[in-house]
Amino acid sequence: MLPEIKDIARKRKFLGLTQTELARLAGVSQSLIAKIEAGKTETSYSKAKAIFDTLERLRLKGTKRASDVMVKDIISVSSDDTVERAVNLMNEHAISQMPVFEKGAIVGSISERILVKLVSNGHSFQKLLKGKVRDVMNDSFPTVAEDTPLELLSSLLNFYPAVLVTRKDKLMGLVTRSDLLRPQYS
Repeated sequence: MLPEIKDIARKRKFLGLTQTELARLAGVSQSLIAKIEAGKTETSYSKAKAIFDTLERLRLKGTKRASDVMVKDIISVSSDDTVERAVNLMNEHAISQMPVFEKGAIVGSISERILVKLVSNGHSFQKLLKGKVRDVMNDSFPTVAEDTPLELLSSLLNFYPAVLVTRKDKLMGLVTRSDLLRPQYS
């Protein structure tokens, strides 16, 4: 949905900008901003776009990104590893889920939740431990770019236990719900 010209004043005030400051940052005159906000002029598409782009850039300027909260040292397992190795890694590193790799590619995920569900459905825990990760793994976690805003990450984490963070298809980090809580306290 395209923004409406009448929203300029509201967005400007929300950001704590004067008309003069917005005009300078957007490369337009202060009088144009005043006339637009008063509804006394129509403006060209390019000038309106410059104003809205400036407002959006300023809105996102202080926004935390995936790269700000991601864990860079990713604990993972191979699909050929035993479930026992995965459980030991999760216990050792106090994590509840991790990605599963096969030949350098992400092929799935494993979590305490999956294992607990299998045991509660009647599977023998001892037999699970001896099995391969590939036999119990779940789908891979969703992937986002490093500059993804926390708002979007938060939405994804309502549905997934973790989100992988990439840069040009290279895995850079991982974000879980608990990672989102850290910036609030720092």
